[in-house]
This record gives sequence, C-alpha cells and structure tokens, in this order.
Amino acid sequence: MHLDAVGRDAGVRAFSLHPGAILTPLQRHLHRQEMLDMGWIDEASTAAEVFKTPEQGAATQVWAATSPQLAGLGGVYCEDCDVAELCTDDGPQVGGVRAHATDPRQAARLWALSAELTGVDAFAASA
Repeated sequence: MHLDAVGRDAGVRAFSLHPGAILTPLQRHLHRQEMLDMGWIDEASTAAEVFKTPEQGAATQVWAATSPQLAGLGGVYCEDCDVAELCTDDGPQVGGVRAHATDPRQAARLWALSAELTGVDAFAASA
C-alpha cells in the first residue's frame, strides 16, 4: 500500500491482494490430522470446495496487472479479480479487507521498518 503512495509520482502503482485459499505442495509440511481438523480435507483426503487451483489463485494477480478497471488507481486491496470491499466488523466474515490492513500510517511504518532492515528504499529522497 505504501509503495503506491511513494511511487505514484514516478509512475509506479501498487496493489495488495489475496489470491484465495490454494492447496499447494506447502501442505506437505502439515500432518494430515491438522488438515482434517481445519476442514481443509475430508476423510478421503478430498480438498474442501473453498480451495482454488493455483491457476485460479494467480488470476487476481494477472487481473491487477492488466485490468483497465484499475487504470489510475493504486493502493487498493484486491481479491477474486475485483477491488475488495471494506469489512465493517471483526466478525468471521470471509472475503473483504479489514481496516487495519489498509491503514496508511501502519503501511508507512512497515515500509520504513522494511527499508531499515534491508537497507533498500527505492524511493528515498536523494540527499
């Protein structure tokens, strides 16, 4: 989010996104029982319907990079090939984006910390 704020004048637009739940080879590091307990798979090891294929998960990234719907926009959170709705409560809502994830002050703080820890700040004011 902050990348969009600091890069906008240089023609850089940035988006945050959630690809969705995707079963990938990373799950090989979990015990089967953990995945059963979380409802990710059933007793036959069939994936829950909430999971996307890797291709479906990549779709929002491709959409954000190419969609004319986002022309002139930046700093928005995307999901399911659209701009995410802001969640208005802390309930167990699926989808949308919480206010803390779009807080510009927190985004700037994270940017500054990342630049400090890595020694890289592509848009730092030149001295």
